[in-house]
Amino acid sequence: MSDKKCLECNEKVIGRIDKKFCSDYCRNTYNNKVNKESKNLIRNTNNRLRKNHKILTDLNISGKTKVSRRKLFDKGFDFKFITSLYTTKTGNTYYYVYDQGYLVLDTELYLLVKQD
Repeated sequence: MSDKKCLECNEKVIGRIDKKFCSDYCRNTYNNKVNKESKNLIRNTNNRLRKNHKILTDLNISGKTKVSRRKLFDKGFDFKFITSLYTTKTGNTYYYVYDQGYLVLDTELYLLVKQD
């Protein structure tokens, strides 16, 4: 039987034949390194969505509010990050970040809405 080495620290692995790591610490460290890039992408996207949601929530106190594009932009809203689209029968497209949404009224004016 050959000596198996830990994938993280190269120490001898003792135990089951299919065991790949010498400890939980090495297993966690190895998997964190392997998944780092995809986790960073997901973390950054979720942070961006959270910030957009907070901006919409802060500006939309009454449930329906008109705001300028400039006001959204100045607060740091990123128009590339939304969670869903809703197109009405009349052809209007609402952009949502979770339960908070907006409708483009013209190039500089937006209607903020809250989904029930």
